[in-house]
Amino acid sequence: MKPLNQYIDHTNLKPAATRQEIEKLCAEAREWEFASVCVNPCNVALAKELLRDTKVEICTVIGFPLGQNTTEMKVAEARDALRNGCDEFDMVINVGRLKDGEDDFIREEIGAIVQAVSGKTVKVIIETCLLTDEEKARATRLACQAGAHFVKTSTGFSTGGATVADIRLMKENVTGDVRLKASAGIRTYEDGMALIEAGADRLGTSAGVAIVQGGKK
Repeated sequence: MKPLNQYIDHTNLKPAATRQEIEKLCAEAREWEFASVCVNPCNVALAKELLRDTKVEICTVIGFPLGQNTTEMKVAEARDALRNGCDEFDMVINVGRLKDGEDDFIREEIGAIVQAVSGKTVKVIIETCLLTDEEKARATRLACQAGAHFVKTSTGFSTGGATVADIRLMKENVTGDVRLKASAGIRTYEDGMALIEAGADRLGTSAGVAIVQGGKK
């Protein structure tokens, strides 16, 4: 197991996040050497500047939080974030299209983002709390087929967050070297470890410092 801090995408996606809060987020990420900071697209350039001389990656969200933008808008958003220095892209699928059985659409949209940011990490948010187990499994497989690097549970802006059961189900359906990110509702060391033991390779959380401190205790 790698060090716990390297599992954490230290996150602030609040709609009212201020510059001071983003500066604090980045300072914590620098101190604790987290895997990344995850911020809204408008804060990508600021985070990049604040963390320029570190190994902390800059992550943003695409089509967030509903996933209902057109593919063209998601691609444009991803390209803009790339120009601003983004390293990792957490995109939200169109859940309605998945439920309608439009697998080709889901696969092609993910693929369009992967192509638009070629060489960078793409994580696909499937919003597990809105899906049946069959839909979770299918969405996971589609993300793998489309060339994604991670499949992620949740936005944190819907009706639920990451669960151990969902990570286990997704783990059964990933292929190749695609990894899993658990996100939303992860607040303690115990929460994080349960998800890692179930198969999560990243944790999206605003409680990164508390989680790592809990582990040290």
